[in-house]
Amino acid sequence: MKTVRTMRTTSRIRRAKIAAGLTSLAAVLLIAGGFVQPPRPATSADPQKEQRLRWFREAKYGLFIHWGLYAIPAGQWQGKRTLGLGEWIMFRAPVPVRRYETLTSQFNPVRYNADEWVKLAKDAGMKYIVITSKHHDGFALFKSAVSTYNVVDATPFKRDILKELAVACARQGMRLGFYYSQSQDWHEPNGAGNTWDFPADDKKDYDQYLRGKAEPQVRELLTGYGPVALIWFDTPRMMTGDRPHRFTRIVRSLQPDTLIDGRLGVEGDYLSTGDNVIPPAVSTAAWEVPATINHTWGYRQDDTDWKSPGQVAFKLVDIVSKGGNYLLNVGPMADGVVPQASQEILRTVGRWLQVNGDAVYGASPTPFGEELGEPSARGARDLRGDALVYQQIQWRVTAKPGKLYVTFFDEPRAPFALPPIRNTIKRAYRLADQAPVEMKMDNGRAVLNLERPIFDPMATVVVVEFEGENVERVR
Repeated sequence: MKTVRTMRTTSRIRRAKIAAGLTSLAAVLLIAGGFVQPPRPATSADPQKEQRLRWFREAKYGLFIHWGLYAIPAGQWQGKRTLGLGEWIMFRAPVPVRRYETLTSQFNPVRYNADEWVKLAKDAGMKYIVITSKHHDGFALFKSAVSTYNVVDATPFKRDILKELAVACARQGMRLGFYYSQSQDWHEPNGAGNTWDFPADDKKDYDQYLRGKAEPQVRELLTGYGPVALIWFDTPRMMTGDRPHRFTRIVRSLQPDTLIDGRLGVEGDYLSTGDNVIPPAVSTAAWEVPATINHTWGYRQDDTDWKSPGQVAFKLVDIVSKGGNYLLNVGPMADGVVPQASQEILRTVGRWLQVNGDAVYGASPTPFGEELGEPSARGARDLRGDALVYQQIQWRVTAKPGKLYVTFFDEPRAPFALPPIRNTIKRAYRLADQAPVEMKMDNGRAVLNLERPIFDPMATVVVVEFEGENVERVR
């Protein structure tokens, strides 16, 4: 990572950032399938919704798990490398339904251990797990009465993967949510997406698929696996009219506290950004970034370009400093084992969170904003057509009542001056070991003199305590 070292910004830029607010966030919430979550107010007037969201706003960090039949070919079909995401191999090759179905006889993940998966999430410092109960290929990782195309009825494994994971989560105090592909189902003649075996989507009896499989399976998930933290819907093709509302009614009637993500086709409880898309600005809306630890979601044997622990830690703090959650994915191998590289990365970040977690869990976004970056002076736009922001990555700020958490990702080469605030600053110390940090005041600004070399080169958090609960900025 290259660090932009300048920390000064003009008042014009600051005003532009503030004005951007939620509008900037909404502008980048492009998700797979071309759906854009409409802009919504930054806070909800619905007290029941805010109550549902309370744990989500505190958690900040979750584990996404993409696992299914696609882990067997692992990016290759009939000896040839396919392009794109591992879990999209049926679509990319493309593979006829009857030929793809033969993978069920090979799916026997005898090394799957639900307790080990949950322990990995806990070691990583994650507060919730979301797993693919059924992805676009139509194969379910749970026993289903409405389709035998599931892990219990169609494979030699004969075990309900979700049931075991739900028990393990309950035992270890981990919240569990289910990804469910409500729209695309390449196995079903009337599901969206498969036009190589079946007619074009607009020629299908789509409601027959929804009422015959998707809606009943969501009911099964909400009635057979204990409390469900959230349902993570995806790619809302053809989810028009009353169709998405039918799913909402199912969720609300069976488990009123279950959250609904932003990809159902109508407004959910929180916003889902595009895959791996981190918005440039702060928003007080509830939102989440779904992200990969390499380049794919489902396991591909040829994708070993892992993010470093430092990159993961930066993205986590960056997202939290803007008000969001980070849902980081792993793709287990066909035998049920999470790749060792993924495990090591997650556990390394987890060890950092053990001593620095106060800067993340339950933290509010930055009261400043100039540390996030600067918009292009020439009005340049990125590949998505959004206003280009030149990201600054040296430091981030999160907050709690009476405290600022300043996380340094690069060693300051000179005494570091915080933006000026009206509050009286009381003291500064490192979060990891409570060691005092030398501080002086200069024209209303707290100037920190950090020891060199920096305490933790991956990320060092300095807590700055001030009088009052909230920062009062000097404008």
